Amino acid sequence: MNKTYRYLLGCCVAGSLMLTSCNNQNAKSDQTMSTTEENSGTLPRDVHSYSKPTEAVTKHLDLDIAVDFEQKIISGTATYQIENLAKTDEIILDARDLQIEKVFLGDERTETTFKLGEAKEPFGQPLSIAIKPETKSITIQYSTSPEAAALQWLNPQQTAGKQYPFLFTQSQAILARTWIPIQDSPGIRITYSAKVKVPKELLAVMSAENPQQKNATGEYKFFMRQPIPSYLMALSAGDLVFRPIGEKTGIYAEPATIDAAAYEFAEMDKMLVAAEKLYGRYRWDRYDLLVLPPSFPFGGMENPRLTFVTPTVLAKDRSLTSLIAHELAHSWSGNLVTNATWNDFWLNEGFTVYFEQRIMEELYGKEYADMLQVLGYQDLQHTLDDIGRDSEDTRLKLDLEGRDPDEGLTDIAYEKGNFFLKNIEAAVGRERFDAFLNKYFKTFAFQTTDTDRFLNFLKSELIRGDEQLEEKININGWVYSPGLPENHYKPSSSRFANVEQAYTSWSQGTPAAQLQTQDWSSHEWLHFIRLLPEQMPQQQMAALDKAFNFTNSGNSEILAAWFLHTIRNNYTAADQALDNFLTHVGRRKFLVPIYKALAATPAGKRKAAAIYAKARPNYHAVSTSTLDEMLK
Repeated sequence: MNKTYRYLLGCCVAGSLMLTSCNNQNAKSDQTMSTTEENSGTLPRDVHSYSKPTEAVTKHLDLDIAVDFEQKIISGTATYQIENLAKTDEIILDARDLQIEKVFLGDERTETTFKLGEAKEPFGQPLSIAIKPETKSITIQYSTSPEAAALQWLNPQQTAGKQYPFLFTQSQAILARTWIPIQDSPGIRITYSAKVKVPKELLAVMSAENPQQKNATGEYKFFMRQPIPSYLMALSAGDLVFRPIGEKTGIYAEPATIDAAAYEFAEMDKMLVAAEKLYGRYRWDRYDLLVLPPSFPFGGMENPRLTFVTPTVLAKDRSLTSLIAHELAHSWSGNLVTNATWNDFWLNEGFTVYFEQRIMEELYGKEYADMLQVLGYQDLQHTLDDIGRDSEDTRLKLDLEGRDPDEGLTDIAYEKGNFFLKNIEAAVGRERFDAFLNKYFKTFAFQTTDTDRFLNFLKSELIRGDEQLEEKININGWVYSPGLPENHYKPSSSRFANVEQAYTSWSQGTPAAQLQTQDWSSHEWLHFIRLLPEQMPQQQMAALDKAFNFTNSGNSEILAAWFLHTIRNNYTAADQALDNFLTHVGRRKFLVPIYKALAATPAGKRKAAAIYAKARPNYHAVSTSTLDEMLK
């Protein structure tokens, strides 16, 4: 470990479930997690991690690894600087499907004993390492499994360029432990450096300071000076090129994709300016995007400094870029202020949806943001119907003990969380709420918080004993109760009113081709498709398709919504497009409802099974874990 990092470690937060802070007077900007704000108090135990950070906690990671595409493994060493808070004789990390070869203590690397406990899905095993009260560092020599759930290995045919292989990681929620032995809890923050060896034809990038071009050796070094939780550890390697967008923004993509990506995301700088105007300075130095192959399971992943993004947003008209606003917003809500456990996931995502819509309103106006709110409300209603409106899983504060935290990654956290914040804004006014949020992000910067801590902050900084205001905000109804409060905020959209008028005209007999749909955005088209009745005759389906060319749309959101209708109505003219979509797109948001619609009938389930058999290698484990169960 170099001198810079030894110095940084002296002033870093322990990153444990005990909130602490430090202020490095000599670091410029946010090169470290320097904050003057200090919070104390014990956060709840993370039921999804074996680690015991109140006893012994990791503070900084030096990773030295090689990526082997032939064997589909990552191997090397993970060296941690640790703090033995309780002067205990062991430190516990999380590991899942890892081969732990040796463990050493200190700079002199004295070999020590370790034990892997009983494996339990999906949590893996506790890795217990014998240490001494004075131990300051541990080094773990290890390798991953070819089946590591976080790692997606793509052969050349699965990439845009068709020439070189590709690797990317997806660590959220508890998959970091499948490619690094780590204290895998969002309540533990670490800084890190890394040395990564990849084939010389490829470029490696991480959630850190990144190179912008390939070198001759395939060896790359990385630094992340701000402390991050384990789920934001990220690595990708492929035939990548970099294209700057602004002074602090740019895009990594395959050569075949870079031009389309640069056009689609040309307004990244404007989004960054809008975000800073709302909630303060961006504190991660750069904001770059990495456009991944289609198998990426999410729309985007907010890895600090380098958002991973799906190519399904490359609609050629910049109509789906609210996703980028969402991932950028995570630089404040999630990355800067992080949920302490996955039971508090709404603190990450509800805030981010609210912030995303504020960014889009700042750039494109209130009418545009209103459309996003209505679509989100529709998604929330669908989720409530799907889960059950009385289900405990529709509360904001969840109880996921003994369960995969991925079960909490629903629209409840995203949309119910957003509408709770909209409710607070309506109760106190936007100006006052913005001042509150700015103070929230500043107070908890580079730290973790939980639901109780946020609500205490809300009461002390905003409600301030005002009983009428507290009744309006209705904390219990939003946070601790299932479903939605009776008098909840309901969004509306003037632009959608025009869509609804066109739909009514169509439903009363006006031919689809005669509807006034000029200048509709993808959001308006999506709203129109969602209004369509579930059951339609073939002639009506064909007329809609002829008028609007839904089956051949280049917009993934429109396609996915349309396919639900083609499946229900057995509109076979779309079968080839459906097959192609499911074979090439791995985004879980689209896959789950489409496969679910197919599986609703015996014939559809057979069709789904046939497509899935050939498509499954293109999907990430985050997707297959759900689809395997659905289609078994």
